[in-house]
Amino acid sequence: MPSENLRWQTLQALKSSSKGNITYDPYWSERGEHILAGCNEVAVLSSQSGVILERLSMSPRQTSGFQRSNSGESSPGLSEEISASVSSTASNPDTDSKHSTLSAAWHLQAKSEQAIGDEVRDENQEADVINVSSPASLPAVSLLSPKAMETEGCIIKFEQEQREKAKMALKLWQEMQEKLLVEVASSESEQLKRFEEFMELKQRQEYQSMRDMMDRGAKESIGRQEKLKEEQRHRRKILNLRLREAEQQRLREAELERQRQAEGRERLRNLNTIQEEILQLNQLLDPSAQNKSDVPTASLSSLSTRGNQLCSQVSEVVRKTSEGEFPSMEDMTVAERALHEMRALIRLMQEEVAKAQEKKKQEQEQEEKRRKQTELQAQQEAQKAAVQSAKEKAKRKGLQNSAEDSTLKWYKELQESAAQCTQSIEQLTSPKDAQTKKLKLELQKAATIPVSQIASNSGSQLREIFDKIDKLLSGQQVVSGGKSVSTSQHPQGLDFVCYKLAEKFVKQGEEEVASHHEAAFPIAVVASGIWELHPQVGDLILAHLHRKCPYAVPHYPPMKEGTSVEEYQRILGYRVDDSGVEGQDSFLKRMSGMIRLYAAIIQLKWPYSSKQVAAPHGLNHGWRWLAQMLNMEPLADITATLLFDFLEVCGNALMKQYQGQFWKLILLLKDEYFQRIEAVTSSGQMGSVIRLKQFLETSLQSRQISPPKGQLSTMFWRS
Repeated sequence: MPSENLRWQTLQALKSSSKGNITYDPYWSERGEHILAGCNEVAVLSSQSGVILERLSMSPRQTSGFQRSNSGESSPGLSEEISASVSSTASNPDTDSKHSTLSAAWHLQAKSEQAIGDEVRDENQEADVINVSSPASLPAVSLLSPKAMETEGCIIKFEQEQREKAKMALKLWQEMQEKLLVEVASSESEQLKRFEEFMELKQRQEYQSMRDMMDRGAKESIGRQEKLKEEQRHRRKILNLRLREAEQQRLREAELERQRQAEGRERLRNLNTIQEEILQLNQLLDPSAQNKSDVPTASLSSLSTRGNQLCSQVSEVVRKTSEGEFPSMEDMTVAERALHEMRALIRLMQEEVAKAQEKKKQEQEQEEKRRKQTELQAQQEAQKAAVQSAKEKAKRKGLQNSAEDSTLKWYKELQESAAQCTQSIEQLTSPKDAQTKKLKLELQKAATIPVSQIASNSGSQLREIFDKIDKLLSGQQVVSGGKSVSTSQHPQGLDFVCYKLAEKFVKQGEEEVASHHEAAFPIAVVASGIWELHPQVGDLILAHLHRKCPYAVPHYPPMKEGTSVEEYQRILGYRVDDSGVEGQDSFLKRMSGMIRLYAAIIQLKWPYSSKQVAAPHGLNHGWRWLAQMLNMEPLADITATLLFDFLEVCGNALMKQYQGQFWKLILLLKDEYFQRIEAVTSSGQMGSVIRLKQFLETSLQSRQISPPKGQLSTMFWRS
């Protein structure tokens, strides 16, 4: 049959092609490979396969008559082969033989179609071209014959049988391997047990040998420890000996260091003393200081220059000690040599001064005597004229020249009490034996040194000073100058201490307060506290104050007949010595200091005393003093100065106490009494008058007097 021939031709063509040389390996499944693992190329359809497929898929009504007349049943058979081949190819696209068969079938179909007439080709050419552009509508074509299909089935069945045989062989091999594995595991387990037993034996042997070694080491260690202990005991003995020696050496060095420190401090104190003395002596060499004594400075300039050089040398030595070092013996030698030289310079200066003064004294002696006599006569005449003028003015205007009778009586009683105290302590004042003289000096130091230490540094320090004075006056033992002393050591000890203490308080006002006005308040508050506890001291303070400053009474002592001018000036408070009467400025400065101290005492009270007890000498005495001053004729320069000092210190306290009455008194002072002050004041004495006038105007304008400077605050007593 033609169709059968075409099939074998197709198969022959496929066999002779490069795609037909396919080798088949029946053991591919045992190796786990794919059935087409040997194929390297993919089967590809021809470019004319679309036309052939289109021709084969044409409708029977277009080609049935033509096919029947020319090819009979061969075309359907060929179509079936092609369809079967295509279907087979579609169902198993991985086989290269099927692709080759499909390509050959298309090639034969194309040759068979060439026999068809040109007319049919021309008519369908356009349709063929259109159909080629859409290959998606290709029909399924089978190119395998039943024999090929049978062969393919046999191949597949053979493959399955081989796969089953391989599975059975693999299963047997696995079972054999499992048995072998069990046997090997059992053998290995026995070997492991033997190995573990062997290792345990080795471990016990090593442990025993190690234990023996440790025992031997322990014995050796104990022996070494005993030896080390013995060596340590020996070293400890040696070390203790060395420590004792070191401690003794340290104590010796410490003792030497203490001695060195003590000697250094002693040298430092001596150096400070030397420096202080040199500085004081150098002040005597200052030409400006000598000018006040009318000593020629031309001859002293070289001495002053040398004195300054010696001060610089000592200052250089002292500067070393400020860095924490003590002066050495060489430094002390330098300082002592400078001191000796400074003393020699002072002696030379004194000799020159003495010569100059002696010469000047000889030249001016007669002239001085004549001048003194002339001044004495002039003062007596002026005093008499002033007394007479004051009496006449008092008669005309009603002002007094002296204090009231009650005030004078009080003044005289205080002076008599002070005189009696002076007589009672005569044994201590003028001691006859050395022991009494020594006791006098110790009591005097114990009374005066604390008063000189009063300052406004802190309230605690002020209280310590007060307690020390109070203990001394109470008869208790106090330490002064490193020695213990008490007023009970002598029958007149208490009176002596009271007298000296009162004298020292007044002297502090005369000197310290006169130079530093703010110092009046700490001195006054201690004096007020002592006055409150020991009234005898307060009376003696007033007696000393009235004696040195009669204006504190106030009292203007008259000049009695037979009294010399110098003596009368002493009564008025002036200092009179061999050089003459002190200057007016120095006199007013001392009076001002004592009035300021008195004004501070009358307004202060010791803060730690009983609050129910009034001040021992309160503000009523200040009011009395101010009223009596305004009832007495003013004195030139003195009245204005004392009124200003008193009001500046005590004005604020009097204002708070007496209020309206106080302002009436101030207004009277401003409007009436101040004119009397101006009337007796000369042009050269207007300084104090101007200060008083400005103070009165400011106070009346503001109706306020400011608290005094230096007044002790509440915070001061907490310090």
